[in-house]
Amino acid sequence: MKLSNVLSSVNQIEKSKFVNFLDRVCSEASHTDKELARRIRNIDGQIKDASSGEVTLLFKLALPLLTKEVKRLLALSGAQASLLVNILSRDGNCVAQVSWIERLYTKEWKAINEHSKSVKELIEQGSEPGVFDENRRLGIYYSCVKEAFQNDELNNREAKITDEERGILNVLANQLDVTAEDKVAIEHLVDPIDKVGVQECLNQLREIGLLFISKKEQTVYVPDEIVSMLHRIQGKQIADKHLLRILRTLADAELSNILKAHDKKIRGVERTQKIESIAKMGLSATQILAHDLHGEKVLVNVKKERLKQLIDDLQLKLDKLGTTLEERCELILEALNTSADREFNVLSAAGYKALFETITECMPKIVKTLRDEFELEDNIELDVERLRALSITPYDILYTLTNDEVKSLKVAMEITRRGDARQVIVEAFANATDKLIENYEALARRDLAALKQKNIEIAEADIGVKFEEVTKAIFEELGFEVDEDLRRQINTAKDKADILISLSDDDVIIGEAKTCKNGDFAKYSTTSRQIKAYVNRCEAAGKRVSQVLIIAPTFSSDFVESAELDTEVNISLLEAAGLKKILEAYKSRRNPNFSAKLLTKGGLLKADLIAKRI
Repeated sequence: MKLSNVLSSVNQIEKSKFVNFLDRVCSEASHTDKELARRIRNIDGQIKDASSGEVTLLFKLALPLLTKEVKRLLALSGAQASLLVNILSRDGNCVAQVSWIERLYTKEWKAINEHSKSVKELIEQGSEPGVFDENRRLGIYYSCVKEAFQNDELNNREAKITDEERGILNVLANQLDVTAEDKVAIEHLVDPIDKVGVQECLNQLREIGLLFISKKEQTVYVPDEIVSMLHRIQGKQIADKHLLRILRTLADAELSNILKAHDKKIRGVERTQKIESIAKMGLSATQILAHDLHGEKVLVNVKKERLKQLIDDLQLKLDKLGTTLEERCELILEALNTSADREFNVLSAAGYKALFETITECMPKIVKTLRDEFELEDNIELDVERLRALSITPYDILYTLTNDEVKSLKVAMEITRRGDARQVIVEAFANATDKLIENYEALARRDLAALKQKNIEIAEADIGVKFEEVTKAIFEELGFEVDEDLRRQINTAKDKADILISLSDDDVIIGEAKTCKNGDFAKYSTTSRQIKAYVNRCEAAGKRVSQVLIIAPTFSSDFVESAELDTEVNISLLEAAGLKKILEAYKSRRNPNFSAKLLTKGGLLKADLIAKRI
C-alpha cells in the first residue's frame, strides 16, 4: 500500500508520529539541502499542515537522510525491534491487524528459540582437532557475538551490540558462511529476545516513523516505500517473493549446487525443501546468480548465457542484457524490484479479478497456498482488492505454484496456446477483457442475446458488476490511475462507489457505471443521493473531488437537465458508446493529446468532439 494511500487511511492523530519524525529530519536537513528547504517553504514551513501529496514528496526528497536516521535508531532499539521489523517488512504483512502481528511474532519467537537450542548443541559438541566444520564456524561466531555484547560491561556500560560491531559481525558471518537463520539463533543465545511486549515495541517503531496504527480498526500499516527502505537497511537486494520466484525457476541440479556451495545436505531432500532451505539461509541474490547456482569451474561466458536464459524464463523485459556478469545480475534484480507496476498493468482490474476467480475455481487450494506463502490473516476474506493492497500481483499468485501445478492449471482452464504457462494464463485474461470492451455497448444495454452471439457467456445478475469492471479497464487503457486502495478505504456496507480515479495524491474523479435494459437511464434522485454520499466519504478521507462522471447507455432529457442544474456537485455524463469511441481514438493515435480536463466540462459530454481533440 502506497504511502499516500496510508496517509489517507488514518486520521490526523494516527499519522502525527510519522509527520513529527519527518518534520525533525527535514528541519535538520534543510540547512544543507536547498531543494528540501524550498519544498518546505512552499508549504509555509508547516509540514504538519501539508497535504498527503506534499508529505509523500517530502518523504521521497528526505529518503537518504531518513534511511540513515532509521538505521541508527534501530541499532539502538534491541533484538525485539529487529525481529518485529523483519516480520513487518515481509511480503503480505504490510497491512495487518495488531493481533495477527502478535501471533506471527509468537510463532517466529518459538522457531528461533527451538533453532537456538539446536545451534547450542552443535557448538557444545565441538569439532575434532584440525577440522574446520560447521560446529567450529558456529562456535567462532558465537564467541565473537558474545564478546561484542558483553564488552560494554567492562566499562560499566549497558551491554549491547553497536552498529559498528554489527557491521564487523556481518562481515565475519559472511566469511564463516553463517546463514541468516543461524545468526539470529546465536544472537538469541547471547541476548535473548523478549517473548512479550509486542504492542510496546510497535509503538516504539511508530515513534520513528516506520508504521501507522489505526486504533479504530486495530490495524498496522507499513507503506510500500518504507518496506523498501527497511529492505535496504537489512541488506536485502530483493523481496522474499522475488527470491522465491528465481529459485522456483531454477532446475533441481542448480538448487543442489547452491546448497552444496554452503555445505548443506542435498541427498534425499525434496525440491520444495531445497527451495525453503535456501530462502532461509539469507544469501544475497547476487551471490546466488553469479556463483552458487552454477557448477564448479564454470566459465564466465557460460554463466552469462545461463542468466540470459533466466531472464527469458522470468519473463523480464530488459532494454539491455549487460556486458559483464555483475551488470547482468544487477539488471535482473532491478527488473524484479520495479516489476510491481508493470505486472499490475498487464491486466485491468477486471482481468485480475477474473483471473483470481478462475484460479480459485480450478484450484481451490490456492487460497490456503496464498495465506501460507504471504502469512495472510485467516479471518479476513481474500479478494483482489486485498491482494492489491498487499502488492501481490497476478504473477506473484502464479509463482506460488510449482511448474507442474501451473501446467495442470493451464489444462484445467482449457488454454491450448503454447509458450510459458504463467505468461499465457495471464495473457488469456487480458484478451478476455478486450473482448468485453469490443462489446461494451451491448454490455451497457444488458443485451444478453447480442453478447451470446459474440460467444460471451455471462449471467444477467453479473452484468452490472462486469460493466463496472470493464469501465475500469477502459479508464486504465486511457492512462488513468484507477485507485482500488482508496475505493476499498472509503466504501462502506451502505455506500459503495463503483470507480475512483486518482488525478494526483489529493484530487480524484468519482465514476459511476450504470446499465439500463430498456430506454434511457432516468433515475436521477437515487443516483444523486449515491454520488453525494461518495463525495462526502472522499472529502472525509482528505481528497478533493474534481468531478463526478456517470457512464450509462443513454440518459433521459430530465436526467441531463437535473445533472446540469445540480449545484452541490460537478457532474459530467458520458454515454457508453461515447466512452468506447474515445478509447478507439486514443488507441489509434501514436501520441494522443488526452487530458482528464476533457471529462470535467460538466453536463452531457460530446464524445465526438473529445475523440477529434485527442
